[in-house]
Amino acid sequence: MKIDDYALLLKLNEVGTIRGAAKAILISQPAVTQRLKYIETYFGEKIFIRTSKKLIVTPSGEVILEHAKKMLEQDQAIKNMLAETSQEVQGTLSIACSSIISQRFLPSILAEFTKAYPKVSIDLVTGISEDIKRNHKNYHVCIIRGEKLKESISERLFADPLYIFDTEDFPKNKLKERPLISFKSDDSMHELVDHWLYHHQDEIKPVKAIRVDQIETCRQFMKQGLGMAVLPESVSDFMKDDYPNIALKLNGKSVTRDTWVCYQEGIRNLPQVDHFIQALTNETFI
Repeated sequence: MKIDDYALLLKLNEVGTIRGAAKAILISQPAVTQRLKYIETYFGEKIFIRTSKKLIVTPSGEVILEHAKKMLEQDQAIKNMLAETSQEVQGTLSIACSSIISQRFLPSILAEFTKAYPKVSIDLVTGISEDIKRNHKNYHVCIIRGEKLKESISERLFADPLYIFDTEDFPKNKLKERPLISFKSDDSMHELVDHWLYHHQDEIKPVKAIRVDQIETCRQFMKQGLGMAVLPESVSDFMKDDYPNIALKLNGKSVTRDTWVCYQEGIRNLPQVDHFIQALTNETFI
């Protein structure tokens, strides 16, 4: 058995289908099927039962999957120990990053980092912050938006002010009624916007909601005059001169979306992790 075989079993269990697992690890379906057959022959047990919808784990499969998880954890622990004792910065750096940060800032940061430390292998996952928080222990470093992780060491990278944009002016002393376009984000972002709208209901009234998946889609819909959109400064600072906008403020203070780098205690003993966190905290984001 190879360590990749154990990883395949866990991916099959996570995704639930052979097709989905093949797509996730970038190999063909027949190759996954053949590898699974080999693994089941090796253990002499059926690990999954195939149904029309998903793979179902057998009782023997549960035991084998638990073993696979331990084998991967031991493998990573050994790699971490070797990385700690090595004088050269190398090894794997696993990062989970908010989609907005991964699109706007991470490419240039990683370009500089990999140039300085070419022997470090980057394992990157992107998504919304709520999903990252649920699985934060699976990564060396998490870069999230909103509330910090209480069970981790968290350092604030920057506060990102929010603005509401439109193609139409925001009139004074008159109620503005327009559709509100929002993008997929975690609950804390929507709560910030809803709280601000509640305190400004005499000035702005969304007449309907348009929900899209990506922030870029939200921005393009706004530019086409389909409605208002609340956007963070980090992705909209270049739009301020071209489109009517107002800063979101409550009690004279800007409404902001904080960005944090979070990690487990002791993980900075790994040189590749420590150098990456240093790169993040030294970065000027806004």
